[in-house]
Amino acid sequence: MKWAWLGLFSGVLLWSGIAPFDRMTWALEVAPAIVGLGLIIVSYRRFLLTPLLYWLILAHAVVLMIGGHYTYALVPIGDWFSHLFDLERNNYDKLGHFMQGFVPAILAREILIRQGVVSTPGWRNFLIVSICLAFSAFYELIEWWVALVSGEAAEAFLGTQGDIWDTQSDMGMALVGAISALMLLGTFHDRQLDRLSRAP
Repeated sequence: MKWAWLGLFSGVLLWSGIAPFDRMTWALEVAPAIVGLGLIIVSYRRFLLTPLLYWLILAHAVVLMIGGHYTYALVPIGDWFSHLFDLERNNYDKLGHFMQGFVPAILAREILIRQGVVSTPGWRNFLIVSICLAFSAFYELIEWWVALVSGEAAEAFLGTQGDIWDTQSDMGMALVGAISALMLLGTFHDRQLDRLSRAP
């Protein structure tokens, strides 16, 4: 599994880095994926994750790398979706922010359960959603700081496309993503956690 994972990650990263629309935007967008890869490599032997979580992290990284290659406002599938549903903007960035809640929710869930931080499911889910919203808000602050520093390069990275409510809708999508992950994958994730705990 790990070689297939690394092969897919490396292949998409290589593709995304070949003649991207804007090199600075590409670097900013793929940086979280590369940091994630580094953390996975460092923690692989000490804190093995469930297969579900590894594949979700890869899916999130692919979304980031595709966005980095084209910039979020210009991803072709986003344009196709906009034409299909007669939308005013390319909404590929909303997929990115949905994943920003969906994947961290399972990551937070895995850590909280395995470390025994919160045993009550209701409180644990509340904490997971709160963590995901906090992460989403912090990412919006990072985008703002980058915009202040980079000036002209900010528009492609922010990807607001003239939407004055872009920040709020981004965080809203992260919230929907986090709740969706808990509702859709909780039982499946529990089975994988149980299998992992019984592994030699």
